[in-house]
Amino acid sequence: MNKKALRADILLLLTALIWGFGFVAQRSGMEYVGPFTYNALRFCLGSLSLLPIIFYRAKKNPTKNRGVSGKTFFLSSLAAGTCLFFGVMLQQLGLMFTTAGNAAFITGLYAVLTPIFGSFWGQKTGRWTWVGALFTLVGLYFLSAAGNLHAINVGDILTFMCAFFWAAHVLLIDRLVLRNDPICLSAGQFAVCGLLCFPFAFLVEPRINVFIAGIAPSLLEKGTFAWQPIIDIAAGFASTSAVDMVNLLIPILYGGLASVGIAYTLQVVAQRDAPPAHATIILCFEGCFGALGGVLILAEPIGHWTLLGFALMLVGMLLSQWEVIIKSRRKEVV
Repeated sequence: MNKKALRADILLLLTALIWGFGFVAQRSGMEYVGPFTYNALRFCLGSLSLLPIIFYRAKKNPTKNRGVSGKTFFLSSLAAGTCLFFGVMLQQLGLMFTTAGNAAFITGLYAVLTPIFGSFWGQKTGRWTWVGALFTLVGLYFLSAAGNLHAINVGDILTFMCAFFWAAHVLLIDRLVLRNDPICLSAGQFAVCGLLCFPFAFLVEPRINVFIAGIAPSLLEKGTFAWQPIIDIAAGFASTSAVDMVNLLIPILYGGLASVGIAYTLQVVAQRDAPPAHATIILCFEGCFGALGGVLILAEPIGHWTLLGFALMLVGMLLSQWEVIIKSRRKEVV
């Protein structure tokens, strides 16, 4: 392996680590702000964090994006941002009920769903994709039901639904980047997603609190249900203690700057030199890092059924990409 490929693999591993621990930040953030508020803040921040890169690239190569019309960029950002919004909305709501480790692995199902969805657009879906899908579904059963079908976690179901939107988002981006600069498109879609979250933060979150207070008020005392609606946070902002402010800002800054800005940039840089097989395998370990972060930081329990589910899902993700890995290996040999 040459030095460039080794450096790219290290950057991809760092990307997977940042994204994996991002699930910990997403879950921790909801101890202070609601799910829609958290996503609104982190995606707007993530969009802003890409602006320096965009300005730098524009200064370095002023003619690079002149062929893209404002209308094309706006519609592309709107389409991708709307799809992203539904994905992160379901993911964040799911994290209120499930662990960071579960959410990280179940979200990774998009690696299996993407080639399956692609078959409806004329893309060939090989037999290894279907074998991988079978492994991930069996793993999902052990992960969520823990050997008891009646014990399926509602948070896992919501996260499973979000994986469908992530898969659709991958296919959508695959088409949109043909007409848009990828980093500009990312900034645009992040901005759209963040702005779409704000109305829900003001209109829906207070109703969620009222609903929870009516059925189980004890849930509002701690954990991922302890957040306050954005209106109440704004009203009591001046009296917020410094400790609470720091605890609130850390997951938001991590989610916006690290998970979105830094990790996305690392991925773009790394995949210039990383063989597709390397990228496929390394990024699949995002779920492993999410589970590790949940154990180390949030003290989430992991039983034998959960570990079995993790293992089966990871194998399934890798098997679903097996043909890509084999093709890439053959090219490296040639």
